[in-house]
Amino acid sequence: MDLDSKMKHLAAYLLLGLGGNTEPSAEDIKSVLESVGIDADEERLEKLIGELKGKDLQELIAEGASKLASVPSGGGGGGGTASAPAAVGDSGPVAEEEKPAEKEEEKEESDEDMGFGLFD
Repeated sequence: MDLDSKMKHLAAYLLLGLGGNTEPSAEDIKSVLESVGIDADEERLEKLIGELKGKDLQELIAEGASKLASVPSGGGGGGGTASAPAAVGDSGPVAEEEKPAEKEEEKEESDEDMGFGLFD
């Protein structure tokens, strides 16, 4: 069974929990999954229910969130490119060429968010 299928079973369990069903049965989860055209896996359902039986969903979510907070996410971004050393001679034109490149780079960085945030 793939991760996607496992997550669907868990998502159905969590939806039922949010709806007030604090201990959903296998039949409850099957009903939710079948309502959107997904066939439930009996073995996966029994394992999921066994692992979550008697546990508070809010506590599990809070515990998971604290674990995720310690995981590094995102990245430092790419490093700037190094410019070639100037030739020993007239360095006037080289300096002029570098300035527009820096302005273009700044413009590209400001376009990265494309007008919306991750959680909008």
